[in-house]
Amino acid sequence: MKPIKILFFSIFISFSISNIQTAKAQNIHLFYDFGSVIYEECKDRAFFTTTVDLFHRDAWGSTFFFIDMNYADHGITYVYWEINRDFTFPRVPISLSLEYNGGLTNTFSLSNSYLAGVRYSYDNEGFTKGVSLTCFYKYIQGNVEPHNFQATAIWYLHFAKKKFSFLGFADFWREPRATIAESDYIFLTEPQIWFNFDALPNVSDKLKLSIGSEVKISYNFVLPDKFMVIPTIALKWRFE
Repeated sequence: MKPIKILFFSIFISFSISNIQTAKAQNIHLFYDFGSVIYEECKDRAFFTTTVDLFHRDAWGSTFFFIDMNYADHGITYVYWEINRDFTFPRVPISLSLEYNGGLTNTFSLSNSYLAGVRYSYDNEGFTKGVSLTCFYKYIQGNVEPHNFQATAIWYLHFAKKKFSFLGFADFWREPRATIAESDYIFLTEPQIWFNFDALPNVSDKLKLSIGSEVKISYNFVLPDKFMVIPTIALKWRFE
């Protein structure tokens, strides 16, 4: 795995970090999670999650990353991050996409995942709506069957004169976990709806505060072999 690590992180350092240094984190979120209220099996689930993310376009493509942290009464219980680098081509909506996923809980580490794939992207002229579809090869280090796949959809829609934003992602991937789950396949989608205060009349456009909700819909993700729907309420501050 050392050659793969060197390849992935060399590319991120060369193309991504230089861009991150010239831009601030685009969004900071605070989510209140109702999973422990709805599901008996989730009594120990953290109530609060913070997410910091960044999306930045440049001459070669785009960089995206996010970092999640879950909080319990005694402190942080979970940290997870993803970083993605897309390489675009002139006048075509297809790009090459590289990604790393990893993290840890307060009891164990999550496996390193290295992804490489092809992405189709569409954005309208005003960037008020868009969608991307990606097919990845996914290498899950240390997994009993490390060679896997992932399909990802990402979308955004700003409407009602940008007062509202509807965005999110959906992932479907293979990750054999014979010791804890019968199914090798995992589905996760997290649609979000936001009301943006800066789009109101007579409100300063410097007030980049949004209020909304994210709904975590999953199969075989939070709990093995189980379909779950977990709503949240949320605040977001946007750096633009």
